[in-house]
Amino acid sequence: MSKRDLKKYLNELTKEQLEEQIIELYEKFSPVKVYYDFVFNPKEDKLLQECKFKISHEYFPLQTKGKRKKPKMRRSVAQKYIKHFILLGVDPFVIADVMLYNIEIAQTFASGNFIKQELFYKSMFNSFEQAVKFIISNGIISEFKTRLLAIAAEASRQKWKNRSDFEASIEILEDQIG
Repeated sequence: MSKRDLKKYLNELTKEQLEEQIIELYEKFSPVKVYYDFVFNPKEDKLLQECKFKISHEYFPLQTKGKRKKPKMRRSVAQKYIKHFILLGVDPFVIADVMLYNIEIAQTFASGNFIKQELFYKSMFNSFEQAVKFIISNGIISEFKTRLLAIAAEASRQKWKNRSDFEASIEILEDQIG
């Protein structure tokens, strides 16, 4: 069904029929419920704290019953939250914060642990590039420039193999903003 056909169909319904359909969608489909719950009660701070907890848990898992869990270091956890936040229409400042937090917590972990998987560094650079593009496209570079510079500097300080990629991204960023 095209958007045009949908509009035509919806125009033919009475207000009561529309309300019934929306309530049915709300009850039947979890994403619809999540969307409306967010729209009417955003609680972005709570979402942000939950998200940051889950991301940090990927690198610094809680110990249970004296057993030390192994860090999973999955970038996908942060990516799911970022995608979800974008879908919900969460404030771009919150999304950018999550994007940078993901890299910062990974760098904190890497500063005290040797990581031999090259994919980790490539993945973190991909996250960095994604964050830079998102921040530029939303016009919020002045609010996040310091953190971006700090991330690139930390990659350099830790001697990441791809630190030159981070530095090149910063140069491009500075060229674009003057």
